[in-house]
Amino acid sequence: MAVLLEKPEILCSDHILCRIDAGDIVTAPGQFVNVRVGESMDPLLRRPFSVHNQEGNVIELVIQVLGKGTRWLRDYAKPGDIDLLLPLGKGFSLPENASALLVGGGVGNAPLYYLARALRDRGTNVTYLYGSRSLECMFLRDRYKEIADNYYEATDDGSCGEKGRITDLAEKVIGKHPFTHVFTCGPTPMMRTLTDMVKNTGIHIEVSVENYFGCGVGLCSGCTVETVHGNRRACVDGPVFDGKEINWGSLQGSHYDEACEA
Repeated sequence: MAVLLEKPEILCSDHILCRIDAGDIVTAPGQFVNVRVGESMDPLLRRPFSVHNQEGNVIELVIQVLGKGTRWLRDYAKPGDIDLLLPLGKGFSLPENASALLVGGGVGNAPLYYLARALRDRGTNVTYLYGSRSLECMFLRDRYKEIADNYYEATDDGSCGEKGRITDLAEKVIGKHPFTHVFTCGPTPMMRTLTDMVKNTGIHIEVSVENYFGCGVGLCSGCTVETVHGNRRACVDGPVFDGKEINWGSLQGSHYDEACEA
């Protein structure tokens, strides 16, 4: 049993930050936790959330409030014991002394901060692209600015950074820098577009898929991803995959609103 250290903090429009003491458990960038929400068996299923950061015993989760479970966390969760399973899933690779482009869309920015920290610790140069619908939906921007060697923003409505999709900005940046790696998390169309950009290059791309996880531990196979190696379960074989190995036509998704009613 872990401990929720304080009432979740409201970050911006429909996003909260949870700080949890996980004891001596160590997570890796790209892994996730499965949280039981509510005070009864309703909701029945746990909710999966990527790890935004870990320092010492404390992990942080950035959560988009979408449905019954996440509303409960925002409105009723109190400091004290919290039931969660961790660490789950396969995280990002951590190249040393490389040049990495990190591209986040909406709440998909959440796990990329932890990754950026780990890459910088290994001497890798980090360029960060933060995409969102609008300024009011952007969270913890100063953290991302401070950790990145180069930092850019784009919003759909132009309220922050360049106006337009983050993939348009990414195309410009990729054309100017010799990246060895691209790491991304966000809506499926965004990640597919980024993969298409680099598929005929030597740039390695890793994507963190946002499939809905039923059990989170590989039992239900409800989060299946079709790859060149056959079907894989996102919760145990991912959520991080080589973008060039995914059959993108098998995945569904919209722009920054891709999510289930969590």
